[in-house]
Amino acid sequence: MSPKSLSARLKTISKSWQFDVLHPQYQLSTFLTSLASHPKLTPEAVKAAEALSDNAAMRKFPLPEKLASPASMPLYYTRLLDGIEKSKQGIGRPWWKVFFNIW
Repeated sequence: MSPKSLSARLKTISKSWQFDVLHPQYQLSTFLTSLASHPKLTPEAVKAAEALSDNAAMRKFPLPEKLASPASMPLYYTRLLDGIEKSKQGIGRPWWKVFFNIW
């Protein structure tokens, strides 16, 4: 496969990558764009980026329910995802909920 076609495929993957609002200074799309111009770009690197963007590992190895909601704290990951979504919107927990560890 020609280096130009590899570079073009990697650039399209980087353009489709979502922006990370929690870490605006670290963007995978920026890394992939700069990697596309690397002189020693390999087809394996492009395949790995495609697998990341297609969630190939998530489909091949689905998360078991026991790991998604552990018996000791079944709502842990649900609360974690809610906290991440709220922090993206700029909504924080009140100080008293943090202090008393109330969700």
